[in-house]
Amino acid sequence: MEHDHPHILAVAVGNTRTRFGIFHGRELADSGVEPNDTPEAIVAGIARLAESSHGAAVTMASVNPPIAEKLAGLLADADLRVLRIGKDIPITIRHTLDDDSTIGQDRLLNALGAYARAQQACVVIDVGTAVTVDFVDGEGIFHGGVIAPGVRMMLRALHEQTASLPSVEFVSPDPARGPFGKDTKHAMILGVQSMVQGLARLMIEQYAEHYEAYPQVVATGGDAGPILSSDPTIEHIVPDLQLIGLAEACLAALESEDDDGGED
Repeated sequence: MEHDHPHILAVAVGNTRTRFGIFHGRELADSGVEPNDTPEAIVAGIARLAESSHGAAVTMASVNPPIAEKLAGLLADADLRVLRIGKDIPITIRHTLDDDSTIGQDRLLNALGAYARAQQACVVIDVGTAVTVDFVDGEGIFHGGVIAPGVRMMLRALHEQTASLPSVEFVSPDPARGPFGKDTKHAMILGVQSMVQGLARLMIEQYAEHYEAYPQVVATGGDAGPILSSDPTIEHIVPDLQLIGLAEACLAALESEDDDGGED
């Protein structure tokens, strides 16, 4: 095959952060992440990786179109060619959804990446601005899942929708303080953390019961580590899971090109 170890420069634009990485084939050689309110830092990080990409185009997935458009323009100004997931490169994953027109690329790419590495049924939990818990069966078919608010969104809602609850930034609570909120802020943080942990456990149980087997559980997202790392039901926390799925989509597209082109 012509593309045994292609260089893939992958970029995943999220709601609050953008993650980027350089792959040599399926091996993630280097990666970084920057908040979306620092576009120059994002472009600088991508440009740094591009120096070792052997001329690879930037392949971008996004759930945040305004930020993605801004970054695409800045990358073009830096003489970097941009390909878009969904437009230039398809996400080749089978599904049982009633309507796939509105599902976020992040969920599909997470599922694609998790199954590509596990090669078995997976529950994929993404803990970020929102929380998603999705299921991929043993044949790599995406069945959908649930969407809920992330911890920061819940804390903001508690402050904005009540008269007295304070504005609180999420920080991992000190386990030594125990399970009882010792002041209002502590109680709010324990509450939203428990909401995510409880959602994850409930959905894992429901998916396993429906599938009649226990799937592998993979977590990702900026808040996955602080919230889920102490949960024994979470087998793997993979911060770059969406990038892995993006690389898999690129590799599938290259293989399809080879198949369409036939043998020389």
